[in-house]
Amino acid sequence: MPDYDVQAIDAVVNIFNAEALSHRPDWKDGFFSGKIGADTQTVQGVELDEMLRRMDAAGIERGFLIATKCGPLGHPSCYHLPPEVVNKAITQYPDRFFGLHGVDPTMGMKAVYELQEAVEKFGYVGAHGYPHWFEIPLDAARWYPIYSKCCELDVPIQHQIGQSLVYAPDYPCRSVGQPITMDGVACDFPELKLVGIHVGIPWADEAIAMAWKHKNVYLGSDAHGPKHWPASFVNYINTYGQDKVIFGTDFPVLDFERTRREIEDLNLREIPKLKFLRDNVIKLYKLDERGVKLSS
Repeated sequence: MPDYDVQAIDAVVNIFNAEALSHRPDWKDGFFSGKIGADTQTVQGVELDEMLRRMDAAGIERGFLIATKCGPLGHPSCYHLPPEVVNKAITQYPDRFFGLHGVDPTMGMKAVYELQEAVEKFGYVGAHGYPHWFEIPLDAARWYPIYSKCCELDVPIQHQIGQSLVYAPDYPCRSVGQPITMDGVACDFPELKLVGIHVGIPWADEAIAMAWKHKNVYLGSDAHGPKHWPASFVNYINTYGQDKVIFGTDFPVLDFERTRREIEDLNLREIPKLKFLRDNVIKLYKLDERGVKLSS
């Protein structure tokens, strides 16, 4: 087992145990085994103890579990993961997992109230959105009440940017996550901590431009293997963007161990690597107030 010099914090993880899988539609097997190429054992489910074993092997100290909301309820290809599934995990392993609350912009103020409850009652550290699943761009008015509540609660919101990865049959989601849509949001909500996850491919340079322009815009590295990252993205992590990118896998989209190995192969400079894998997310999500120590 490699002896990693940095204990990473994975900011994008999907809980994949039997209870969580019972809420996912049948198309999940075709997506994860076919399109993503996950191994058969993973596709069949990963209980929490096995997930932690894999995280340990990859030098990952903690993970953010997402109570995802993928499209409006009622459509057979869409699903909302009940927050109770994530609540159980973070209660059972409070020193390993934090929660991210999935938000549905079609729910109006109900989405706002649910987010507030998740943060104030259950200790979730932020919000998470999938614009593609709703075909609602990041800068659409329907997201704005949620952004306001994030500012009030002082928690970040993650949004998938870049192309849609949605595989669901009879639900061909348009790619509405072009990174430039973060521009207006960052201007309208300068207090909002906005994280564009999934690298931003195929518009990675546009994503970098948004994070460079706005002090309140950050990027996440998940869902695309490090060996496939554009050179400009690697350079941004390693140089002038070293304070603006956080590590993630979007497990099981990316395997924990493989992702860490590929990051090591990038030969990042020591300080930028420390920030990217650990310190940036601690500062962004104020995890130091929850007992998580910076690397230095």
